[in-house]
Amino acid sequence: MPRLFRNLTVRVLIAIGLGVLLGVLSPESAKAMKPLGDTFISLVKMVIGPIIFLTIVLGIANMADLKKVGKVGAKALLYFEVVTTFALAIGLIVVNVTKPGRGIDISALATADVSKFAEQGKALSFVGYLMEIVPSSPVKAFADGNILQIVFFAVLFGVAMTAVGTHAAPLIQVLDRLNAVFFRVVHLIMIVAPVGAFGAMAFTIGNFGLHSLLPLGRLMLDVYLTMFLFVFVVLNIIARVFRFSLWEFLKYIREEIVLVLGTSSSEPALPRMLDKMERYGCPKTVVGLVIPAGYSFNLDGTSIYLSMASIFIAQAFGVDLSIRQQLSLLAVLMVTSKGAAGVTGSGFIVLASTLAATHTVPVEGLALVLGVDRFMSEARAIVNLIGNGVATIVIAKSEGSFDESKRVLAVEEIRRLRLVGAD
Repeated sequence: MPRLFRNLTVRVLIAIGLGVLLGVLSPESAKAMKPLGDTFISLVKMVIGPIIFLTIVLGIANMADLKKVGKVGAKALLYFEVVTTFALAIGLIVVNVTKPGRGIDISALATADVSKFAEQGKALSFVGYLMEIVPSSPVKAFADGNILQIVFFAVLFGVAMTAVGTHAAPLIQVLDRLNAVFFRVVHLIMIVAPVGAFGAMAFTIGNFGLHSLLPLGRLMLDVYLTMFLFVFVVLNIIARVFRFSLWEFLKYIREEIVLVLGTSSSEPALPRMLDKMERYGCPKTVVGLVIPAGYSFNLDGTSIYLSMASIFIAQAFGVDLSIRQQLSLLAVLMVTSKGAAGVTGSGFIVLASTLAATHTVPVEGLALVLGVDRFMSEARAIVNLIGNGVATIVIAKSEGSFDESKRVLAVEEIRRLRLVGAD
C-alpha cells in the first residue's frame, strides 16, 4: 500500500477527493484553503518562464538550420489554426443541436458583476494583441509571466545565438546545465502538488457550492460531452492519420491530466510536458517550439467553450442568430480566441470582446455563466493540454524526427512503475 502512494496520480486524486469532501461538509473551512492552491500555482509559475526560455533557445540552437526552425514554426501555426477552427465549429454545431439555453428563466439565475470583463473585452483588439507579443522589456515579460512575450524573446535569442555559430558553444553548455537544474526544481515542486490540488478543489466547491451547478447543468453537460467528442473523435482521427495511439498517449500523460484536473489550469503541467514529450520520442527542437507556442495559439478546449458559451447566452436571451450571423461569430472567434493566453481571466475577457464585436449577443449575458465557469475550466485546461501534446507528436512525425524507440522505452517505464506501485 505505501508504494501505491508514491504514485503522483494516486496522491493527487486522493487530494481532489478530500477537497470535494471538505467543500461539501464545511464550505467556510474549504474557502480558507485557497492559499494552498494559489501558492502551488505561484510555485509553478515561478519556473515556467525560465524553462520555456531555456527549452526554446536550446531547441533552436540544436536545430542549427534556421530554415528548419521557420519550417517547424510555420507547420505548427498552420496546424493550430486548422484544429482550433474545427474546435470552434464543433462547439457551434453541438450547441445548436442541443440548445441548452432555450427555456432558461434568466431572472431566476444568480448573476455576478462582470463589468471588469466587459471593459477589458472592449479594450481588446487584434492590433493590440499583436503589439502585446513584443515585450517592452524581457525582464518585464519574465516578471509578468507572459508566455507569448517570453516565446517571442526566446525565439529571437535562439536565432541570434545560432547565427553567432561556434562562439555560442560555451553558452549553450551553460544553458543546458541550467535547464537541468530548473527541471530538478520542478521535480521538488511536484512533491507538494497534492496539497495544491486539495486547496484549489476545496476552495472551488466551498466557494461556489455544488448547488450552483443545477440551473446550468445542461450547459456543463453539453460542454463536457463536446470536449469528449473532440478528443476521442477529432484528435483520435488525427492520431490515426499520423499512426500513433491516442489512448496510449493519454495513459502516458495521465499524471499531468490529473494535475490539471485538480488545479483547473494547464500551466502547472507545462514544465513536465516539455520533459515528457522529449522522453516520448519528440525531439527537443520540436518540443521547444510547439509546446510553448501551443499554450498561446492551440487552445482547443477554450475554443470549444467560447463558441458554446456565446450561442448559449444568445439562446438564453432569446436572440435567434441566423447562419450568417453564426458564421460571422465563428470568424471573430478565430481571431479573438488567440488572445486567450497570458491574461488573467482571459476566457471571459475574450468572450466579452467577441460579444462586443458582434453587437448581437448582450455582453451582460456573461453573468449567466460566470458562476459555473470554474467547474468547466478543468475540462478546458485538460483538452488544451492533450491538444498540445498531440500537436507536438504530429509536427515531429511530419518532420520525420519522431524517435519510435524512445516512445517504446517511455511506455515500458510507465508500465513498470505502475506495476511496482500495485505491489
